[in-house]
Amino acid sequence: MTVMSGGDGLSEQEFRQRRADWLEIRAGDLAAVLETAGPRLFELLPTDLGDRTLVASVTVARVAADEARAQSVAETVRWLERLIAGGHLHDLEGAVRELRSRLAASDEPALWSWNAEGWEEMLLWRWRRDQPGTGDPAADFAGWRARWSAEIPWDGEIDRPESMPRRHGRQLVTPAEFFAGEPEPLRILTRAVLDAPGTAAAVQDAVLLREEHLQGAGHLVWLAEQQACVEQLEAWRRRHQAGGSEATRAFLAELSEAVKRYMSLVLQPVVDALSACERALLGDSKHGARRSAADYLDAFLDAQEQPGEDAWWDERLGADVEQQARDRHDRGDTTWHGMLGTVPVWYRVVTSPEERAAALAYSGKPSTSVVRVRTGAATQSLLTDLFGFEGPADEHEEWYPEPGIEIDYVPDSAFDLCALLAVAQLGHARLEFLVRRADGTFQRLRSVRAQVRRDDTAVWRLWALKVLSELVPDPEDLADLIAREDDGTDESDEADARTRADDRTSSDSGMSGPGPRAARDGLPEALLGKVRSLLRKAENAGATEEEARVYLAKATELMAKYGIEQAMLDDVTEPERPVDRIVDLYPPYVKEGRRLLARIGYEMRCRSVYPGGKANRHRVHLFGFETDIQATEVLFASLRLQMLEGADRADRQHRPEGEDARAYKRSWMLGFIREVTARIGAAQQVARAAAEQRTEAEGEGPGGRSVALVLADRTTVVEARLAAQYPKLNKTRPTTFKGTGYWQGVADGRDADIGGPAFDEEGQAARLAI
Repeated sequence: MTVMSGGDGLSEQEFRQRRADWLEIRAGDLAAVLETAGPRLFELLPTDLGDRTLVASVTVARVAADEARAQSVAETVRWLERLIAGGHLHDLEGAVRELRSRLAASDEPALWSWNAEGWEEMLLWRWRRDQPGTGDPAADFAGWRARWSAEIPWDGEIDRPESMPRRHGRQLVTPAEFFAGEPEPLRILTRAVLDAPGTAAAVQDAVLLREEHLQGAGHLVWLAEQQACVEQLEAWRRRHQAGGSEATRAFLAELSEAVKRYMSLVLQPVVDALSACERALLGDSKHGARRSAADYLDAFLDAQEQPGEDAWWDERLGADVEQQARDRHDRGDTTWHGMLGTVPVWYRVVTSPEERAAALAYSGKPSTSVVRVRTGAATQSLLTDLFGFEGPADEHEEWYPEPGIEIDYVPDSAFDLCALLAVAQLGHARLEFLVRRADGTFQRLRSVRAQVRRDDTAVWRLWALKVLSELVPDPEDLADLIAREDDGTDESDEADARTRADDRTSSDSGMSGPGPRAARDGLPEALLGKVRSLLRKAENAGATEEEARVYLAKATELMAKYGIEQAMLDDVTEPERPVDRIVDLYPPYVKEGRRLLARIGYEMRCRSVYPGGKANRHRVHLFGFETDIQATEVLFASLRLQMLEGADRADRQHRPEGEDARAYKRSWMLGFIREVTARIGAAQQVARAAAEQRTEAEGEGPGGRSVALVLADRTTVVEARLAAQYPKLNKTRPTTFKGTGYWQGVADGRDADIGGPAFDEEGQAARLAI
């Protein structure tokens, strides 16, 4: 990321190019989801609609949007039959069920129910821009609408948002460039404020915290940077206006007006002209309720066990819903809620002819006479529950037998609170009316998109976030809390969990849990003894930073050198086969531990997979050669301990007052991981170069091949083994964080300096001789 708060702005052409590049990348990401999650549908895509990648991305976004709109599989099949020539000859229904059942597991935020319609609209617009016209726009759009069975966005501001400031006689510029045209006192002041080191650091931190939520959109990152500059100018003005003289306050009022002019004439016209999808990304990246909701929902979806394809049959209920209906009926319940993929679902068992008629007649529009949400305290609307007054009168009063459909969201259930957040983000729920047959089984009477009022969703979001922040302050801990709710177990003591983590165990692929590990050929015991001795010295609290750095560097050097030498020997003897191993991790900070292990493994020529699912949320599946995996585990054991202790130390010494401790520690760990693993990679490069030099000095190696070629071949073999076991892999979600400790973590990781194997002073090496 390059922060340009006081430098040159972004030209319209650069903004347009960044936007186009981002859209191309995101279209490729979504097309890959369709190819992986819906291969049958991907193979049937038409070839006469232009770029196949773009057509695939529009298709998967449209299927996800249909799911979000509570449309049936049959409705999706109907427009696919018009899109695909001869579509009726294929099992499109099965292909759609296959795809829908895998959307939530794809880890693609664009396809979550509350985002899908925005992406559908933007990708249709992007596809339309590439289509050749006939000269008759009305006929062109009619043909496109018929082919996609959807409204196609017309040309308009969305095509050229970067040029919108021209309508006000302005250009796309930074605040520094804008204020360069102001009178001299104002110009000098704003330049001084924007160029101040504190301002630059604050802008950089603000952009960094938002960048993780912007999905790589360079043009949105630039807009976020300018917004951060404006916020810093306003913050400076407020600090100095309170205690200044009357003349000072008048001058600062001029500054405030100038800032408003920049926002209204330059920045806001660009934002307003973006697509709804882009505006949502930019707005939700700001710290606030919607961003916090997105963080919790991200963790919530990651913790969910997704149902199979049978849950998406139109004609019959899935096995899970059928069982839930029976259990509820046995207890005398008729109403409950759940999640289907990323869509919140309300279930209602119809019990009388009158209710059946009302269910069939219900329009789906907001009506408290039909649907009322309860927070667990009262049966009134949530507005009444929280604030003691009635919300606005319903625009759509519909008759339903008393007391209507009452949906309970329990305040002490993390699942319920997150499911309510999903309703608030989406703005509706899928309402399933069920009826009981004579044989005791259940069938679907009707599915309807039950909309809710916008003011209700705002209140629900705030209430759910308030309770969630008390139950589980860090969204990263949400999966564990939901698992404990499911299992009925209590939270274990963190100190005890850390002790268990230090004694973690690994298991061979296929084993279901930890257990004694059989001895394997790997790093020689003599080398392991040296490495462990060095790492213990590095971890010793009595060691200075310089001593710890030297010990760690030597340990890394020994393992890197041995791994390369072993690879060269294996190249001329019987080749060693790659292995795989499942590593179990334990709290605290499991996700950061997984990330550290995966990054270390990558630098040590291993590859890793997060298996997914509730049972595997604390596991990493490593693939590599035995020596490399063992080296990875040894380094991980030491660095994880240092990471936890370093985060505690940084928290005590550097965390700003009032900032959440866990958020600060998590951001510090991400910076630390980035830096120390980069150092490990550098150590590998140095060892590789040294081995190449020795090979050149001694003539050709034993096998006549270079070190680089041997190592590349081993990596290829490892990746082939991984691909054989996991042929279809999803991308991991971008890591998000809220704390301000990232750069301190980078600095502390740089001090650890474990990556360089070189020892410049003979005295240091001599002290480490064993």
